[in-house]
Amino acid sequence: MTVRVLLVDDQPLLRSGLRVIMADHPDLTVVGEAADGAEAVRLVGELSPDVVVMDIRMPGMDGIEATRLITAGPTAARVLVLTTFDEDDHVYDALRAGASGFLVKDMALDDILSAVRVVAAGDALIAPGVTRRLIADFVGRPGAAGAAAAPGGSPQPIEGITEREREVLTLVGRGRSNAEIAEDLFITVATAKSHVSRLFAKLGARDRVQLVITAYEAGLVTPTR
Repeated sequence: MTVRVLLVDDQPLLRSGLRVIMADHPDLTVVGEAADGAEAVRLVGELSPDVVVMDIRMPGMDGIEATRLITAGPTAARVLVLTTFDEDDHVYDALRAGASGFLVKDMALDDILSAVRVVAAGDALIAPGVTRRLIADFVGRPGAAGAAAAPGGSPQPIEGITEREREVLTLVGRGRSNAEIAEDLFITVATAKSHVSRLFAKLGARDRVQLVITAYEAGLVTPTR
């Protein structure tokens, strides 16, 4: 399957560089480019990309607001935030806006391309240990989606999932891959993947990042630093 990509950055040189690199990979195709958030929102509606590679700081509408509008809309596009800024606040803002991943621009190009593929597949793009640290901080911040699960708060109950799906959700919250979940529960990788897919549908989650947040909100995983 070919992943359709929309590049959003106010620097033409960066967009051009990513386009040229992706042209060498037949499983990735750039369907459009945007120089600001407003243009990105419009092009998502017109071009239906699978992944939007989104800069944060741009003139006019920034990448965080554009991400919020894109993920709140009817599109199935997932947003991969790509920025020169790696401060925690940007990570939290991106996750809160509905982004499926977060990368900094000085990462190796192969890692950026791999992240596009991972996000398109609905997986988590951040390494499990980093995911746990970021989400643990994220759910405990005032105004975060998981604030209710912060220390002293009440976990949010989850209804409509089976006990096995609850076990799988707990392992996703701990940063386990499908292969690791299969090994922990003595099931096949295909079965683990099916359980995760059902959790997406039942919990209305766009990707594994949101499942991790849900696991923390429900108190299935204890935040660690």
